Amino acid sequence: MNKHEAGSRGENLAASYLTGRGYRILEQNFRCRQGEIDLIAMDGAYLVFIEVKYRRSLQNGEPAEAVGYQKQQRIIHTARYYLYTHGYGEDVPCRFDVVSIAGSRIQVIRDAFGT
Repeated sequence: MNKHEAGSRGENLAASYLTGRGYRILEQNFRCRQGEIDLIAMDGAYLVFIEVKYRRSLQNGEPAEAVGYQKQQRIIHTARYYLYTHGYGEDVPCRFDVVSIAGSRIQVIRDAFGT
């Protein structure tokens, strides 16, 4: 399985997992000049921007550790563009979650960026 296939598999696993926990997936692989967001969903009143990190094992560390400051900033800028182009006002509560998948273990880190 190449890197792209693994990423797609991880995103599909995450989408299915989150849907089973009440999230409503709005977009998958949203792309623009600012960057890419793996999943965009509603969780109750929150618009959630989700980064998915997938690894076959924990041999190289936790998948979520790969979401560093630069990646977070790119996702935040992309989220702002999404909000603007999709007509969301400043009153819409938003958060950034990370879904960390290692083998068969799936972990959701809510409000991972602490913005």
